[in-house]
Amino acid sequence: MPKKIRDLIVMLTQAGFENRGGKGSHRNFMHTKGLRVTISGKQGDDAKAYQEKEVKLRIEESRK
Repeated sequence: MPKKIRDLIVMLTQAGFENRGGKGSHRNFMHTKGLRVTISGKQGDDAKAYQEKEVKLRIEESRK
């Protein structure tokens, strides 16, 4: 079962990413190490596989 967009947002926030806003349903997150992630969709929508993969990859990169 895919995660919800709100779950990805929580994961990013807990990993130290800051929501920098965005237009429409897009949210731009930035980490102090210069890593960026853009998440699109309403909070209750199912996340796409590529979105989950990108979030996990960026969180791993932020831990290095």
